[in-house]
Amino acid sequence: MTPRELLGTAEVPGGEPLRLFRRGGDFMIVLERNELMNSRMSGSEEALAVMTIDRLRTPAPHLLVGGYGMGFTLRAALAKLGRDARVTVAELVPEIIEWARGPMAALTAGCLDDARVAIAHADVADVIADGRGGYDAILLDVDNGPDGLVRAANDRLYSARGLAVARAALKPGGVLAIWSAAKDAAFAKRLREAGYAVDEVTVRARSNGKGPMHTIWFATGR
Repeated sequence: MTPRELLGTAEVPGGEPLRLFRRGGDFMIVLERNELMNSRMSGSEEALAVMTIDRLRTPAPHLLVGGYGMGFTLRAALAKLGRDARVTVAELVPEIIEWARGPMAALTAGCLDDARVAIAHADVADVIADGRGGYDAILLDVDNGPDGLVRAANDRLYSARGLAVARAALKPGGVLAIWSAAKDAAFAKRLREAGYAVDEVTVRARSNGKGPMHTIWFATGR
């Protein structure tokens, strides 16, 4: 087997470091022993964008994507959106964007330079709190699910208060979409208790319909 090559390490405020590896033509972002992202596993992150946009009624929506990861969600959104749409990407870790423009530039395919894209080098929770009524959709993929795996502070995104703040940041009829590596009945209940109508969808990790099943919650205000 081809050995993994360490390409970079990134400090996460309030969390453990992230490491970028390459094995052959594949890239992996790893937290301790957890592989958070793999360039071969893009299907569910792409579905996060496509299925969210399918639920919107405005022709030129403003999306907030947190965080960038390997850019699968952003690229899928740009491919589906019209030229008047806007996408704000909130990414707390500067090295993630540096890796996208550096060793993963071929994978990035110029999406960060698209005129519709704005990069916020900030905690997505803070961006949400500052965006009252400003977004047609908020797409969250900052952990392996609705808990603070990457950093404990991310727990506030999934708390009752965090869900209320997200509702306030959405325009009428807006969608809060949250990616997870697994189901979480307690979180789905929390979404409903926060006043959302919830559609829970399972999708395959790979774009070819194979791989493990991941979960996406699409939540809209009632």
